[in-house]
Amino acid sequence: MSKPNLARRVADAAEIALTARKYVTFIDVVTGLRWLHSRHVDTWRQGRVSTLAELADVDEDRLVTTAALLKEWALAKGLKPVDTPYVAGTRDRRELRFTARHPQEPFRVHWISPELGEAKVRRLTERQSKAPDLVAVAPLNDWTCAGCGDTGPYLIMEDDQPHCLTCADMDHLVFLAAGNAALSRRAKQESGLSAVVMQFNRRRKIYQRLGLLVEQAALDAAEERCLADEEVRLRRRERDRERRAEQDVEFQARMAAEIAQLFPGCPPERAREIAEHAGQRGSGRVGRSAAAKALDENAITLAVIASIRHLDTDYDSLLMSGVPRMEARDLIRDVIEGKLEEFRRRT
Repeated sequence: MSKPNLARRVADAAEIALTARKYVTFIDVVTGLRWLHSRHVDTWRQGRVSTLAELADVDEDRLVTTAALLKEWALAKGLKPVDTPYVAGTRDRRELRFTARHPQEPFRVHWISPELGEAKVRRLTERQSKAPDLVAVAPLNDWTCAGCGDTGPYLIMEDDQPHCLTCADMDHLVFLAAGNAALSRRAKQESGLSAVVMQFNRRRKIYQRLGLLVEQAALDAAEERCLADEEVRLRRRERDRERRAEQDVEFQARMAAEIAQLFPGCPPERAREIAEHAGQRGSGRVGRSAAAKALDENAITLAVIASIRHLDTDYDSLLMSGVPRMEARDLIRDVIEGKLEEFRRRT
């Protein structure tokens, strides 16, 4: 890839992150470029690899070039650099390393929009500087503790090796399953020692939060607090649900309008269906990505392609008949291109 082409792609990925959050990080760009998946970032933050570069699809030199191009773009946009520490979710809270052979500072910078007020910048900096939660992993495969040679339901990484809760002096903690946000938040507040329990979801290819490990006394105290104000929290949740529903409708309407602009030949009802399906909250679909929320042309096009793939081709039937996914996509590529051209033509 030529440097001008890379510079353009870096700028596109950075612009999407800036639009969505009013600041940009190196990680935003490399995940936007698809060189790293969010699961790779999770693994790195858990302290399970020495450097982020080990998990990237490109070499360290390309990552260094990307950080330099991000800096050029950010300075041209008038963004403010804020050096932000990255700390592992391990007992030693060691500094995370992006690469093995280069200075770490260029990768740590958060580029902040001048539109973000001083108070929000301060809160952002404080949040990023705060030591992350300890992470306990619920492994999917058999494993052995590096300390005692035994095993268990959870492992804690120490010195780049897995340890059981007993060897990590955390076997007095109890598990609190995710699902009750108020109870989890209060139990964590009450507990002097806690850890977030994560497990890798093979289907979605991401680490998902299963719950918390907290002290028993902290859990008991949190349950009492939740019982005391349960009715108030129920009313608040209902108001929040209505507000989110209104936001979803507005976002899906804007997405449908963007589809109509990019694909004037797409029937209005079809455009609305694509927007409603792709933009459904909690779906994990392309319409909920940061790029789609910024109404990025590529993300909108991917949502339209997904609709065509499932509604206008034999893709699903091919998968059901045992055809490998990538082979099935090759077989229907011409049909998708033809339908896209049809949608791009004005009626």
